[in-house]
Amino acid sequence: MNELQALAFDLSPVGLVLTEQRVIKACNRTFAQMFGYDRAELINQSFRILYPSRAEFDAIRDVGLKPLRETGRYSDERLVQRKDGTMFWARVRVATPTPDDPLKRAILSFADISDTRPEVELTPRERQVVLRLGKGLTSKEIARELGLSPRTIDDYRARLLTKFNSRNVAELLSNLSGL
Repeated sequence: MNELQALAFDLSPVGLVLTEQRVIKACNRTFAQMFGYDRAELINQSFRILYPSRAEFDAIRDVGLKPLRETGRYSDERLVQRKDGTMFWARVRVATPTPDDPLKRAILSFADISDTRPEVELTPRERQVVLRLGKGLTSKEIARELGLSPRTIDDYRARLLTKFNSRNVAELLSNLSGL
Protein backbone atom coordinates (compact mmCIF):
# COMPACT_ATOMS: atom_id res chain seq x y z
CA MET A 1 0.00 0.00 0.00
CA ASN A 2 1.49 3.32 -0.99
CA GLU A 3 1.57 6.35 1.31
CA LEU A 4 -1.53 7.98 -0.20
CA GLN A 5 -3.58 4.78 0.10
CA ALA A 6 -2.45 4.29 3.69
CA LEU A 7 -3.44 7.87 4.53
CA ALA A 8 -6.87 7.43 2.89
CA PHE A 9 -7.45 4.20 4.83
CA ASP A 10 -6.31 5.60 8.17
CA LEU A 11 -8.16 8.93 7.99
CA SER A 12 -11.34 7.74 6.28
CA PRO A 13 -14.41 9.44 7.81
CA VAL A 14 -15.90 5.98 8.44
CA GLY A 15 -14.47 3.17 10.50
CA LEU A 16 -12.86 0.51 8.34
CA VAL A 17 -11.90 -2.96 9.51
CA LEU A 18 -10.55 -6.08 7.84
CA THR A 19 -11.39 -9.43 9.41
CA GLU A 20 -10.54 -13.09 9.00
CA GLN A 21 -12.95 -15.54 10.62
CA ARG A 22 -14.41 -12.60 12.59
CA VAL A 23 -11.02 -11.69 14.05
CA ILE A 24 -9.82 -8.12 13.50
CA LYS A 25 -6.68 -8.12 11.37
CA ALA A 26 -6.50 -4.40 10.52
CA CYS A 27 -8.53 -1.31 11.30
CA ASN A 28 -8.24 2.39 10.76
CA ARG A 29 -7.93 5.11 13.38
CA THR A 30 -11.60 6.13 12.94
CA PHE A 31 -12.81 2.61 13.77
CA ALA A 32 -10.65 2.37 16.90
CA GLN A 33 -11.72 5.81 18.13
CA MET A 34 -15.40 5.08 17.44
CA PHE A 35 -15.21 2.11 19.81
CA GLY A 36 -12.91 3.80 22.36
CA TYR A 37 -9.89 1.58 21.81
CA ASP A 38 -6.32 2.09 20.76
CA ARG A 39 -5.80 0.34 17.46
CA ALA A 40 -3.26 -2.08 18.97
CA GLU A 41 -5.89 -3.28 21.47
CA LEU A 42 -8.15 -4.41 18.61
CA ILE A 43 -5.71 -6.25 16.35
CA ASN A 44 -6.16 -10.03 16.60
CA GLN A 45 -9.22 -9.66 18.83
CA SER A 46 -12.49 -11.40 18.11
CA PHE A 47 -15.30 -9.12 16.93
CA ARG A 48 -17.11 -10.44 20.02
CA ILE A 49 -15.69 -7.56 22.10
CA LEU A 50 -17.96 -5.16 20.18
CA TYR A 51 -21.17 -6.87 21.33
CA PRO A 52 -22.75 -7.00 24.79
CA SER A 53 -23.34 -10.76 24.66
CA ARG A 54 -22.23 -13.90 22.89
CA ALA A 55 -25.82 -14.46 21.71
CA GLU A 56 -25.92 -11.07 19.95
CA PHE A 57 -22.51 -11.70 18.40
CA ASP A 58 -23.72 -15.05 17.03
CA ALA A 59 -27.12 -13.72 15.93
CA ILE A 60 -25.68 -10.92 13.81
CA ARG A 61 -23.43 -13.44 12.06
CA ASP A 62 -26.41 -15.64 11.26
CA VAL A 63 -28.41 -12.72 9.82
CA GLY A 64 -25.66 -11.67 7.41
CA LEU A 65 -24.40 -15.01 6.12
CA LYS A 66 -27.08 -15.65 3.49
CA PRO A 67 -26.76 -12.30 1.67
CA LEU A 68 -22.97 -12.48 1.86
CA ARG A 69 -23.05 -15.91 0.21
CA GLU A 70 -25.52 -14.74 -2.44
CA THR A 71 -24.07 -11.33 -3.34
CA GLY A 72 -20.84 -10.84 -1.41
CA ARG A 73 -22.41 -7.82 0.34
CA TYR A 74 -24.56 -7.10 3.38
CA SER A 75 -25.60 -4.00 5.33
CA ASP A 76 -27.66 -3.17 8.38
CA GLU A 77 -27.98 -0.82 11.33
CA ARG A 78 -27.21 -2.27 14.73
CA LEU A 79 -26.43 -1.51 18.33
CA VAL A 80 -22.78 -2.11 19.19
CA GLN A 81 -20.75 -1.63 22.33
CA ARG A 82 -17.83 0.69 23.09
CA LYS A 83 -14.94 -0.30 25.31
CA ASP A 84 -16.58 1.52 28.25
CA GLY A 85 -19.74 -0.58 27.83
CA THR A 86 -21.93 2.16 26.36
CA MET A 87 -24.01 1.24 23.35
CA PHE A 88 -24.37 3.17 20.10
CA TRP A 89 -26.09 2.78 16.75
CA ALA A 90 -23.87 1.98 13.78
CA ARG A 91 -24.56 1.60 10.08
CA VAL A 92 -22.54 -1.40 8.99
CA ARG A 93 -21.66 -2.41 5.45
CA VAL A 94 -19.86 -5.67 4.75
CA ALA A 95 -18.15 -7.00 1.63
CA THR A 96 -16.35 -10.29 1.23
CA PRO A 97 -13.99 -11.37 -1.54
CA THR A 98 -14.83 -15.00 -0.64
CA PRO A 99 -18.64 -15.43 -0.92
CA ASP A 100 -18.35 -19.23 -0.73
CA ASP A 101 -16.82 -18.77 2.73
CA PRO A 102 -17.91 -15.23 3.71
CA LEU A 103 -16.25 -15.22 7.12
CA LYS A 104 -12.86 -16.23 5.72
CA ARG A 105 -12.16 -12.59 4.93
CA ALA A 106 -14.43 -9.55 5.16
CA ILE A 107 -14.13 -5.79 4.88
CA LEU A 108 -16.54 -3.78 7.03
CA SER A 109 -17.32 -0.10 7.31
CA PHE A 110 -18.91 1.41 10.42
CA ALA A 111 -20.58 4.80 10.68
CA ASP A 112 -21.81 6.08 14.04
CA ILE A 113 -25.44 7.07 13.48
CA SER A 114 -26.38 7.58 17.12
CA ASP A 115 -27.44 11.16 16.47
CA THR A 116 -30.20 9.93 14.13
CA ARG A 117 -31.41 7.05 16.31
CA PRO A 118 -33.18 7.17 19.64
CA GLU A 119 -31.34 6.15 22.77
CA VAL A 120 -32.54 2.64 23.43
CA GLU A 121 -32.46 1.08 26.85
CA LEU A 122 -33.03 -2.62 26.36
CA THR A 123 -32.18 -5.52 28.64
CA PRO A 124 -30.03 -8.25 27.12
CA ARG A 125 -33.11 -10.48 26.78
CA GLU A 126 -35.11 -7.67 25.14
CA ARG A 127 -32.26 -7.21 22.63
CA GLN A 128 -32.36 -10.95 21.88
CA VAL A 129 -36.13 -10.83 21.29
CA VAL A 130 -35.99 -7.63 19.18
CA LEU A 131 -33.18 -9.01 17.02
CA ARG A 132 -35.25 -12.11 16.27
CA LEU A 133 -38.43 -10.11 15.68
CA GLY A 134 -36.43 -8.14 13.13
CA LYS A 135 -35.61 -11.41 11.39
CA GLY A 136 -39.35 -12.10 11.15
CA LEU A 137 -39.44 -14.99 13.61
CA THR A 138 -42.65 -15.94 15.41
CA SER A 139 -42.91 -16.20 19.20
CA LYS A 140 -42.68 -19.99 18.93
CA GLU A 141 -39.52 -19.77 16.81
CA ILE A 142 -37.94 -17.22 19.14
CA ALA A 143 -38.86 -19.34 22.16
CA ARG A 144 -37.25 -22.38 20.57
CA GLU A 145 -34.03 -20.46 19.80
CA LEU A 146 -33.80 -18.96 23.30
CA GLY A 147 -34.99 -22.01 25.23
CA LEU A 148 -38.02 -20.17 26.64
CA SER A 149 -41.76 -20.69 26.43
CA PRO A 150 -43.75 -18.94 23.68
CA ARG A 151 -45.81 -17.29 26.43
CA THR A 152 -42.66 -15.71 27.88
CA ILE A 153 -41.78 -14.34 24.44
CA ASP A 154 -45.34 -12.98 24.10
CA ASP A 155 -44.85 -11.22 27.44
CA TYR A 156 -41.58 -9.66 26.24
CA ARG A 157 -43.23 -8.62 22.99
CA ALA A 158 -46.15 -6.99 24.86
CA ARG A 159 -43.79 -5.12 27.21
CA LEU A 160 -41.70 -3.90 24.26
CA LEU A 161 -44.81 -2.69 22.42
CA THR A 162 -45.87 -0.74 25.51
CA LYS A 163 -42.36 0.53 26.25
CA PHE A 164 -42.00 1.96 22.74
CA ASN A 165 -45.62 3.01 22.31
CA SER A 166 -46.14 0.70 19.34
CA ARG A 167 -49.30 -0.99 18.07
CA ASN A 168 -47.54 -3.91 16.34
CA VAL A 169 -44.12 -5.41 15.68
CA ALA A 170 -43.60 -3.45 12.45
CA GLU A 171 -44.20 -0.19 14.32
CA LEU A 172 -41.97 -1.36 17.17
CA LEU A 173 -39.08 -2.09 14.80
CA SER A 174 -39.66 1.22 13.06
CA ASN A 175 -39.63 3.09 16.38
CA LEU A 176 -36.47 1.29 17.46
CA SER A 177 -34.68 2.14 14.25
CA GLY A 178 -35.80 5.76 14.42
CA LEU A 179 -37.60 5.72 11.08
